[in-house]
Amino acid sequence: MKLIDGKKTSQEIKKEIATEVAKMIDNEDRSPHLVAILVGDDPASQTYVKNKEKSCSEVGIVSSIYNYPADVTEKELLESIDFINKDDGVDGLIVQLPLPDHISAKKIIESIDPKKDVDGFHPLNVGKMALGLPSFLPATPFGILQLLERYKIETEGKKCVVLGRSHIVGSPMSILLSRKAYPGNCTVTVCHSRTENLKEITKEADILIVAMGQAQMVKADMVKKGAVVIDVGIHRIPSDKTKSGFRLVGDVDFDEVATKASFITPVPGGVGPMTIVSLLKNTLLSAQNKSR
Repeated sequence: MKLIDGKKTSQEIKKEIATEVAKMIDNEDRSPHLVAILVGDDPASQTYVKNKEKSCSEVGIVSSIYNYPADVTEKELLESIDFINKDDGVDGLIVQLPLPDHISAKKIIESIDPKKDVDGFHPLNVGKMALGLPSFLPATPFGILQLLERYKIETEGKKCVVLGRSHIVGSPMSILLSRKAYPGNCTVTVCHSRTENLKEITKEADILIVAMGQAQMVKADMVKKGAVVIDVGIHRIPSDKTKSGFRLVGDVDFDEVATKASFITPVPGGVGPMTIVSLLKNTLLSAQNKSR
Protein backbone atom coordinates (compact mmCIF):
# COMPACT_ATOMS: atom_id res chain seq x y z
CA MET A 1 0.00 0.00 0.00
CA LYS A 2 1.24 3.46 -0.92
CA LEU A 3 -0.10 6.58 0.77
CA ILE A 4 -1.25 9.39 -1.52
CA ASP A 5 0.07 12.39 0.37
CA GLY A 6 -2.11 15.35 -0.51
CA LYS A 7 -0.37 17.64 1.96
CA LYS A 8 3.04 17.04 0.38
CA THR A 9 1.68 17.29 -3.16
CA SER A 10 -0.15 20.53 -2.40
CA GLN A 11 3.07 22.06 -1.09
CA GLU A 12 4.85 21.11 -4.32
CA ILE A 13 2.08 22.73 -6.37
CA LYS A 14 2.15 25.85 -4.19
CA LYS A 15 5.83 26.28 -5.04
CA GLU A 16 4.97 26.01 -8.75
CA ILE A 17 2.19 28.60 -8.38
CA ALA A 18 4.50 30.94 -6.45
CA THR A 19 7.03 30.71 -9.29
CA GLU A 20 4.38 31.64 -11.86
CA VAL A 21 3.13 34.55 -9.73
CA ALA A 22 6.70 35.82 -9.38
CA LYS A 23 7.07 35.71 -13.17
CA MET A 24 3.94 37.84 -13.55
CA ILE A 25 5.33 40.41 -11.14
CA ASP A 26 8.70 40.38 -12.93
CA ASN A 27 6.81 41.15 -16.15
CA GLU A 28 5.24 44.12 -14.36
CA ASP A 29 1.85 42.45 -14.16
CA ARG A 30 -0.05 42.63 -10.90
CA SER A 31 -0.47 39.64 -8.59
CA PRO A 32 -3.62 37.53 -9.02
CA HIS A 33 -6.46 38.59 -6.71
CA LEU A 34 -8.98 36.22 -5.10
CA VAL A 35 -12.09 37.50 -3.29
CA ALA A 36 -14.09 35.32 -0.90
CA ILE A 37 -17.57 36.22 0.35
CA LEU A 38 -18.46 34.79 3.76
CA VAL A 39 -21.98 35.04 5.15
CA GLY A 40 -22.71 34.37 8.81
CA ASP A 41 -20.49 32.89 11.51
CA ASP A 42 -20.38 29.17 10.73
CA PRO A 43 -17.11 27.98 12.37
CA ALA A 44 -16.27 25.47 9.61
CA SER A 45 -16.77 28.07 6.89
CA GLN A 46 -14.70 30.63 8.78
CA THR A 47 -11.84 28.16 9.21
CA TYR A 48 -11.97 27.18 5.55
CA VAL A 49 -11.85 30.78 4.35
CA LYS A 50 -8.96 31.58 6.71
CA ASN A 51 -7.05 28.60 5.32
CA LYS A 52 -7.64 29.92 1.81
CA GLU A 53 -6.36 33.34 2.86
CA LYS A 54 -3.24 31.78 4.40
CA SER A 55 -2.58 29.69 1.28
CA CYS A 56 -2.94 32.77 -0.94
CA SER A 57 -0.32 34.63 1.07
CA GLU A 58 2.08 31.68 0.75
CA VAL A 59 2.09 31.90 -3.04
CA GLY A 60 1.81 35.66 -3.55
CA ILE A 61 -1.87 35.79 -4.46
CA VAL A 62 -3.75 38.78 -3.04
CA SER A 63 -6.83 37.76 -1.07
CA SER A 64 -9.78 39.76 0.20
CA ILE A 65 -12.63 38.57 2.41
CA TYR A 66 -16.05 40.20 2.36
CA ASN A 67 -17.83 39.33 5.63
CA TYR A 68 -21.60 39.70 5.88
CA PRO A 69 -23.94 38.97 8.78
CA ALA A 70 -26.30 36.01 8.52
CA ASP A 71 -29.26 38.35 8.01
CA VAL A 72 -27.81 40.03 4.91
CA THR A 73 -30.44 40.22 2.20
CA GLU A 74 -30.15 38.37 -1.08
CA LYS A 75 -30.39 41.71 -2.89
CA GLU A 76 -27.42 43.12 -0.95
CA LEU A 77 -25.35 40.04 -1.71
CA LEU A 78 -26.19 40.19 -5.41
CA GLU A 79 -25.22 43.88 -5.51
CA SER A 80 -21.88 43.05 -3.90
CA ILE A 81 -21.22 40.28 -6.44
CA ASP A 82 -22.10 42.62 -9.31
CA PHE A 83 -19.59 45.17 -7.96
CA ILE A 84 -16.84 42.52 -7.75
CA ASN A 85 -17.70 41.18 -11.21
CA LYS A 86 -17.04 44.62 -12.66
CA ASP A 87 -13.74 45.09 -10.82
CA ASP A 88 -10.93 44.38 -13.32
CA GLY A 89 -8.53 44.00 -10.40
CA VAL A 90 -10.26 40.82 -9.22
CA ASP A 91 -9.45 37.50 -10.95
CA GLY A 92 -11.38 35.04 -8.82
CA LEU A 93 -14.57 35.19 -6.77
CA ILE A 94 -15.92 32.51 -4.46
CA VAL A 95 -18.98 32.52 -2.24
CA GLN A 96 -18.54 30.21 0.72
CA LEU A 97 -21.34 27.67 1.04
CA PRO A 98 -23.67 26.91 2.74
CA LEU A 99 -25.66 30.14 2.69
CA PRO A 100 -28.56 31.02 5.04
CA ASP A 101 -31.94 29.56 4.06
CA HIS A 102 -33.35 32.89 2.90
CA ILE A 103 -30.69 33.20 0.20
CA SER A 104 -30.83 31.11 -2.99
CA ALA A 105 -27.43 29.49 -3.52
CA LYS A 106 -28.44 28.78 -7.13
CA LYS A 107 -29.18 32.45 -7.81
CA ILE A 108 -25.94 33.56 -6.13
CA ILE A 109 -23.77 31.11 -8.08
CA GLU A 110 -25.41 32.06 -11.37
CA SER A 111 -24.72 35.75 -10.67
CA ILE A 112 -20.92 35.24 -10.54
CA ASP A 113 -19.03 36.16 -13.72
CA PRO A 114 -18.07 32.76 -15.24
CA LYS A 115 -14.60 34.19 -15.99
CA LYS A 116 -14.10 34.71 -12.24
CA ASP A 117 -15.89 31.56 -11.09
CA VAL A 118 -12.76 29.81 -9.75
CA ASP A 119 -14.93 27.37 -7.77
CA GLY A 120 -16.16 26.02 -11.11
CA PHE A 121 -19.82 25.95 -10.03
CA HIS A 122 -21.38 28.32 -12.60
CA PRO A 123 -23.63 26.46 -15.10
CA LEU A 124 -21.54 27.78 -18.00
CA ASN A 125 -18.36 26.29 -16.55
CA VAL A 126 -20.14 23.04 -15.70
CA GLY A 127 -21.42 22.81 -19.28
CA LYS A 128 -17.99 23.49 -20.75
CA MET A 129 -16.49 20.85 -18.48
CA ALA A 130 -19.07 18.30 -19.68
CA LEU A 131 -18.21 19.12 -23.30
CA GLY A 132 -14.47 18.92 -22.67
CA LEU A 133 -13.97 22.63 -23.38
CA PRO A 134 -11.51 24.83 -21.43
CA SER A 135 -13.14 25.89 -18.17
CA PHE A 136 -12.57 26.23 -14.45
CA LEU A 137 -12.89 22.78 -12.90
CA PRO A 138 -14.53 22.33 -9.49
CA ALA A 139 -11.73 22.45 -6.94
CA THR A 140 -12.09 19.04 -5.27
CA PRO A 141 -12.37 16.98 -8.49
CA PHE A 142 -9.53 19.06 -9.97
CA GLY A 143 -7.42 18.23 -6.92
CA ILE A 144 -8.16 14.52 -7.27
CA LEU A 145 -7.13 14.59 -10.93
CA GLN A 146 -3.82 16.16 -9.93
CA LEU A 147 -3.21 13.45 -7.33
CA LEU A 148 -3.88 10.69 -9.86
CA GLU A 149 -1.56 12.34 -12.35
CA ARG A 150 1.30 13.08 -9.98
CA TYR A 151 1.24 9.58 -8.53
CA LYS A 152 1.21 8.22 -12.09
CA ILE A 153 -1.88 6.11 -11.45
CA GLU A 154 -3.08 4.37 -14.61
CA THR A 155 -6.67 5.29 -15.45
CA GLU A 156 -7.18 4.31 -19.10
CA GLY A 157 -9.64 1.47 -19.44
CA LYS A 158 -9.99 1.11 -15.67
CA LYS A 159 -13.27 0.60 -13.87
CA CYS A 160 -13.94 3.62 -11.68
CA VAL A 161 -16.74 3.72 -9.13
CA VAL A 162 -17.77 7.09 -7.68
CA LEU A 163 -19.80 6.96 -4.48
CA GLY A 164 -21.89 10.13 -4.29
CA ARG A 165 -23.58 12.26 -6.93
CA SER A 166 -23.26 15.81 -5.58
CA HIS A 167 -22.72 18.69 -7.98
CA ILE A 168 -19.59 19.61 -6.04
CA VAL A 169 -17.75 16.26 -6.19
CA GLY A 170 -19.49 13.12 -7.43
CA SER A 171 -21.11 14.29 -10.67
CA PRO A 172 -18.15 16.35 -11.99
CA MET A 173 -15.73 13.60 -10.94
CA SER A 174 -17.62 11.05 -13.03
CA ILE A 175 -17.57 13.37 -16.05
CA LEU A 176 -13.87 14.16 -15.77
CA LEU A 177 -12.75 10.55 -15.41
CA SER A 178 -14.80 9.44 -18.40
CA ARG A 179 -13.27 12.11 -20.67
CA LYS A 180 -10.85 11.14 -23.42
CA ALA A 181 -7.76 12.41 -21.63
CA TYR A 182 -5.38 11.55 -18.83
CA PRO A 183 -6.33 11.16 -16.06
CA GLY A 184 -9.47 9.70 -17.60
CA ASN A 185 -10.66 7.21 -20.19
CA CYS A 186 -12.23 5.25 -17.34
CA THR A 187 -15.43 3.28 -17.42
CA VAL A 188 -17.33 5.11 -14.69
CA THR A 189 -20.20 3.97 -12.47
CA VAL A 190 -21.89 6.45 -10.13
CA CYS A 191 -23.51 5.07 -6.98
CA HIS A 192 -25.60 6.82 -4.34
CA SER A 193 -27.83 6.21 -1.34
CA ARG A 194 -30.44 4.38 -3.43
CA THR A 195 -28.01 2.07 -5.25
CA GLU A 196 -28.78 -1.63 -4.80
CA ASN A 197 -26.04 -4.25 -4.38
CA LEU A 198 -23.54 -1.52 -3.55
CA LYS A 199 -20.87 -3.88 -2.23
CA GLU A 200 -20.91 -5.96 -5.41
CA ILE A 201 -20.36 -2.82 -7.50
CA THR A 202 -17.57 -1.32 -5.39
CA LYS A 203 -15.69 -4.64 -5.32
CA GLU A 204 -15.26 -4.38 -9.10
CA ALA A 205 -13.64 -0.93 -8.94
CA ASP A 206 -10.02 -0.44 -9.95
CA ILE A 207 -10.42 3.16 -8.72
CA LEU A 208 -12.88 3.93 -5.92
CA ILE A 209 -13.73 7.56 -5.14
CA VAL A 210 -15.82 7.99 -2.03
CA ALA A 211 -17.86 11.15 -1.38
CA MET A 212 -20.99 9.90 0.39
CA GLY A 213 -20.76 11.93 3.57
CA GLN A 214 -20.99 8.89 5.86
CA ALA A 215 -18.18 8.29 8.31
CA GLN A 216 -16.16 5.10 7.71
CA MET A 217 -18.90 3.53 5.57
CA VAL A 218 -16.51 1.78 3.18
CA LYS A 219 -15.09 -1.37 4.74
CA ALA A 220 -12.46 -3.80 3.51
CA ASP A 221 -15.06 -6.25 2.18
CA MET A 222 -16.26 -3.56 -0.25
CA VAL A 223 -12.87 -3.07 -1.90
CA LYS A 224 -11.01 -5.14 -4.48
CA LYS A 225 -7.43 -6.04 -3.62
CA GLY A 226 -5.08 -3.59 -5.35
CA ALA A 227 -7.70 -0.87 -5.83
CA VAL A 228 -6.88 2.84 -5.71
CA VAL A 229 -9.03 4.46 -3.00
CA ILE A 230 -9.67 8.22 -2.86
CA ASP A 231 -11.50 9.37 0.28
CA VAL A 232 -13.22 12.77 -0.01
CA GLY A 233 -15.10 12.65 3.30
CA ILE A 234 -14.12 14.26 6.59
CA HIS A 235 -15.90 13.76 9.91
CA ARG A 236 -15.27 14.33 13.62
CA ILE A 237 -15.90 11.26 15.74
CA PRO A 238 -15.43 10.77 19.50
CA SER A 239 -12.06 9.45 20.65
CA ASP A 240 -10.60 8.72 24.08
CA LYS A 241 -7.09 8.77 22.61
CA THR A 242 -6.89 12.50 21.86
CA LYS A 243 -6.87 15.59 24.11
CA SER A 244 -9.70 17.14 22.12
CA GLY A 245 -11.91 14.11 22.64
CA PHE A 246 -12.42 13.56 18.92
CA ARG A 247 -10.51 12.57 15.81
CA LEU A 248 -10.94 13.13 12.10
CA VAL A 249 -11.92 10.27 9.80
CA GLY A 250 -13.14 9.95 6.24
CA ASP A 251 -15.88 8.03 4.46
CA VAL A 252 -13.47 5.09 4.29
CA ASP A 253 -12.46 2.91 7.24
CA PHE A 254 -8.77 3.62 6.64
CA ASP A 255 -7.26 0.95 8.90
CA GLU A 256 -9.34 -1.79 7.29
CA VAL A 257 -9.14 -0.68 3.66
CA ALA A 258 -5.44 0.25 3.66
CA THR A 259 -4.56 -3.46 3.91
CA LYS A 260 -6.17 -4.09 0.51
CA ALA A 261 -5.56 -0.86 -1.43
CA SER A 262 -2.57 -0.25 -3.72
CA PHE A 263 -2.93 3.52 -3.18
CA ILE A 264 -5.06 5.33 -0.62
CA THR A 265 -5.58 8.91 0.58
CA PRO A 266 -5.50 9.59 4.33
CA VAL A 267 -7.92 11.80 6.25
CA PRO A 268 -6.78 14.39 7.06
CA GLY A 269 -3.95 15.19 4.66
CA GLY A 270 -5.31 13.62 1.49
CA VAL A 271 -7.86 15.34 -0.73
CA GLY A 272 -8.45 18.33 1.58
CA PRO A 273 -5.20 20.23 0.93
CA MET A 274 -5.62 19.66 -2.81
CA THR A 275 -8.99 21.41 -2.84
CA ILE A 276 -7.51 24.73 -1.70
CA VAL A 277 -4.47 24.50 -3.96
CA SER A 278 -6.75 23.82 -6.95
CA LEU A 279 -8.63 27.02 -6.15
CA LEU A 280 -5.29 28.85 -6.25
CA LYS A 281 -4.45 27.27 -9.61
CA ASN A 282 -7.78 28.41 -11.04
CA THR A 283 -7.15 31.96 -9.77
CA LEU A 284 -3.70 31.97 -11.35
CA LEU A 285 -5.16 30.70 -14.62
CA SER A 286 -7.77 33.47 -14.60
CA ALA A 287 -5.09 36.14 -14.08
CA GLN A 288 -2.83 34.66 -16.78
CA ASN A 289 -5.71 34.62 -19.25
CA LYS A 290 -6.27 38.34 -18.60
CA SER A 291 -2.61 39.20 -19.16
CA ARG A 292 -2.43 37.51 -22.56
